[in-house]
Amino acid sequence: MMHSFLMNNRDELIARCKTKVARRPLRSATSQQLANGVPMFLEQLTRTLAAEEAGGAAESLLISGPAGGDANDLSEMGVSAAAHGEVLLGLGYSVDQVVHDYGDLCQSITDLAFERDAPFAVDEFRTLNRCLDNAIADAVTEYSSKREATISRQQSADANERLGFLVHELRNALGTATLAMSALDLGNLTVGGATGAVLRRSLSALEMLITRSINEVKTGVVAPRQTFSVAAYVAEAKHAAQLHAATSNCTFVVLPVDPTMLIHANRDLLLAALANLLQNAFKFTHVHTEVTLQAHGEGDRVLIEVSDHCGGLPSGGAENMFTPFTQRNDDKSGLGLGLSIARQNIEADAGVLSVRDVPGTGCVFTISIPRAVVRAPDSQR
Repeated sequence: MMHSFLMNNRDELIARCKTKVARRPLRSATSQQLANGVPMFLEQLTRTLAAEEAGGAAESLLISGPAGGDANDLSEMGVSAAAHGEVLLGLGYSVDQVVHDYGDLCQSITDLAFERDAPFAVDEFRTLNRCLDNAIADAVTEYSSKREATISRQQSADANERLGFLVHELRNALGTATLAMSALDLGNLTVGGATGAVLRRSLSALEMLITRSINEVKTGVVAPRQTFSVAAYVAEAKHAAQLHAATSNCTFVVLPVDPTMLIHANRDLLLAALANLLQNAFKFTHVHTEVTLQAHGEGDRVLIEVSDHCGGLPSGGAENMFTPFTQRNDDKSGLGLGLSIARQNIEADAGVLSVRDVPGTGCVFTISIPRAVVRAPDSQR
């Protein structure tokens, strides 16, 4: 009888299953991982066969379910199989690994029965197949359901993050434009001067952000890269930053930049990254202290540094600074996206954004980006 054979050879069958699992690529197995899988299924299959031999058809169905299963009323075997499918999803395995776990047991039972010359009745094989079919179906159904829910949550989080990035950048550009407009009004300045230029660039940035977002939605193509002067890039960031520095009651210092130094990047994205670093510095630096912007070459890289006087970071603070929606103090007026956006923009151009804590003084944010080399035309070589 199959149930006696299974009961007497339980340990041997489980060991064989683990051996088969170990031979499959990328699928290690432990007793804990298999707790809701093969051992429990084997025990439930044994009880199902014993119940059917004793004429307990109703008890058999409670344990392992009817042929074809019942998605609205899982059997005892269905519940544990579903749990097994969920465990394998959590461990990062594919759906075929779920199916193979039960297939391994069926193969192990067949092989061992052949070796021991154990005769089984046709009805017993039918019950074995019914149990395997129900267990696989419930495990795969739960796996797929949980996987779809996980993917849906991730897609929603990604969309929310992208929307947050766009809103943050739009607000930055609008904030700079508002500051420039206020400065023009208060100082009775003309729009033809430096402050007017900041206003025009901010409005242009707003238009660029909207246009870029529309193009990315339509085509998935990002704006092209270009080669440009680091000195001009720093000067453009400087004009807008000076308005923010004035409202933060701090001094803003920009050190001279080598006019021959060039980089090849997406200028708009890199400018937005630097603007975020500067606004972060103005937000956290202490009143009447100094924020410094400088750029210099180091080998085949260009280093652009923003230094502040925030007093330094708490223990472990540097590791979490670039996490989206993370805010460093009680000021919750923003989204906590500035540094995350800066890092994303910089990494898009093979750059690196890092932060160095200066305890008791402040932070130094460094953009490291490849230096562009301009080659002479062939006719001049």
